[in-house]
Amino acid sequence: MSTSSRAQSNCPTPPASAVPAGATADTATAAPTQPHGPLYRVELVELHAHLYDLTLHICQPARQQRVSLPVWIPGSYLVREFAQHLHGLRADCDGHAVPLRQLNKNTWEAATPAGAQLLRLRYQVYAYDASVRSAWLDAERGFFNPTSLCLRVHGQESLSHTLELWGSAATQDWQVATALAPITPDAAHADAPHSLGYWQAADYDQLADSPIELGRLWSASFSVRGVAHRLVVSGAGPGFDGERLLRDTQTICQAAIEFWHGAHEAPPFGHYLFMLNARHEGYGGLEHRHSTALICRRADLPQLPLGGALAPALAPTPAQVPALGASDGYTSLLGLIGHEYFHAWHVKRLRPAEYTRYDYDREQHTELLWLFEGFTSYFDDLLLLRAGLIDEACYLQLLAKTLNQVLHGPGRLVHSLAQSSFEAWTKYYRVNENSPNATVSYYAKGSLVALALDLQLRAEGRCSLDAVLRALYQRCQGGPMHEADLLAVLEQCGGRSYAPEIAAWVHGCADLPLPDLLRTQGIDWLTEPAPLAQRLGLRVSETEGLLIKNVLRGSLAEQAGLAAGDEWLGLEVGSASSDCTSNGNTRTANDSTSTTPSAWRVRTLDEVARHAYGQHSVVALVARDGRLLRLPLRWPTPEQPQAHTVRLQRPSKPASPAPASPTPTQAAGAHPVNLLGWPLAASSSDRP
Repeated sequence: MSTSSRAQSNCPTPPASAVPAGATADTATAAPTQPHGPLYRVELVELHAHLYDLTLHICQPARQQRVSLPVWIPGSYLVREFAQHLHGLRADCDGHAVPLRQLNKNTWEAATPAGAQLLRLRYQVYAYDASVRSAWLDAERGFFNPTSLCLRVHGQESLSHTLELWGSAATQDWQVATALAPITPDAAHADAPHSLGYWQAADYDQLADSPIELGRLWSASFSVRGVAHRLVVSGAGPGFDGERLLRDTQTICQAAIEFWHGAHEAPPFGHYLFMLNARHEGYGGLEHRHSTALICRRADLPQLPLGGALAPALAPTPAQVPALGASDGYTSLLGLIGHEYFHAWHVKRLRPAEYTRYDYDREQHTELLWLFEGFTSYFDDLLLLRAGLIDEACYLQLLAKTLNQVLHGPGRLVHSLAQSSFEAWTKYYRVNENSPNATVSYYAKGSLVALALDLQLRAEGRCSLDAVLRALYQRCQGGPMHEADLLAVLEQCGGRSYAPEIAAWVHGCADLPLPDLLRTQGIDWLTEPAPLAQRLGLRVSETEGLLIKNVLRGSLAEQAGLAAGDEWLGLEVGSASSDCTSNGNTRTANDSTSTTPSAWRVRTLDEVARHAYGQHSVVALVARDGRLLRLPLRWPTPEQPQAHTVRLQRPSKPASPAPASPTPTQAAGAHPVNLLGWPLAASSSDRP
């Protein structure tokens, strides 16, 4: 449709010039100069009802104009049915009501007369999902992904989309954060009361990929390679050390840009926005091309020392900040920041070919999530190590945690990474009591495949996984890719085919050869007794009694007949039914280890362990479906398959990081490379 025909219509025009305020060289988010398309007016007036009021203006609609709301949001692979929260949809065309017909769960059709100029849709969206995937609105804060609010106008997806935000007296001091390009209001709109601003997207895809954060925000900025980065935080309590978070986030960004572009090249975006919501409980993030939405526990934010807020001179300098540990919440937060920022290259630009264009109406399956989520999970903590934010001991603890997570899950033996990726929609995101037995995390095991490939490449002395990902990005020009592209780049960089490794590690279910590979880098693979839950084959909750959440396949708990949902109430020891040896043989009356029968109330596994001390078997007393059951349970021994957990460490006097002799595939004259140039554990005074 031409510009001239639009100019003659009575369609509303964006209340601003075509040049965005504060425009950057980032053409991906610059305000478009093409004829404007759909215009969304979003009003925040019913805060306590958690309702957004929306008016959608569609210029020159089709005779049978269809609109639909996405059923999922890219980056979170589950059909979430956002339309369930849309209410009161009605339509008028050029001032007259027109009929609406619902075609399916998320699509509607409006019948418009010939020559119609303006179709207007009005509706409300309920917003009370605190996650990063949907929408939220209350008296303190607003947040939404346009996939939850903004109907897609069929046939006009490629036109520019305009967004207006309007508040009320209750939101007059609210700020707005989004990666969308702002547009400067013209004189008629500059002083409009309760206006929160105007933004424009090049098309619907860009609008859908641009979440909006609203409220009273802590905000700060920094620049890396000439690229403006902004960090906004909502929900932070008193004593929040924003300067430390800003400094550490900048350090992560510098490390990521250096990873992808070396010492001088600029990243492929002109600005970037971090939106962090701090809550009492919660954790997660969702990646976007120019921003990320994050959630963390309020307790995980860095805090000023007592008195620091009142006496800034008491705030610690970077050199005084204590070293982070693997269990620190702030370590997890920094890893999350690194993970989502890494995605700006690795899934938002370089991405599976299946996501060349998004289909917002149905699942889009790919077998490559192990590459994009798993490899990102490998490098997120590794970037913290490279940036000096954690030391090697902390990194090895984080790595061991991932190893144990994978090795203690029976599902790894029956579900390949390729299958796990493809079935994310129905398995990974739909967790049930049998999930540990039926599937494997493409995040966790995918990160271990990345580790194994990196170690193998370095042991053979030709390159690292860093070089492979950079070459893959260049080969695919930061766009869609197939698994064949990865195989080609691995062969190009590594000097041989890695198809056997990919077939075994990604499309097969065998365990990875990580103990030997880690030893090539001087890292010892040690084992120690596993927690009691793992030795029994249980995952439990102890918040309100001892509740069984999962029973692992082939475990002692499964053999005893314990089931998910059972409440473990008590323990019998020394009774006839529990009087058997670890081999299952009945104990004799003369057995010196026999005890007087007794029964005990238990509420934690620690209590179970205390009362079962010295026993070969016990009787678990459980409640199930209103019944009390007595279940004989063999007590675990050190010989049980899951009796141990992995711990990694570098010896105080490490052996040579190279194998004694070249591996069969190692090039003649090539020398193994130390894993990522790991630094020695740095003291806090050496930290940036």
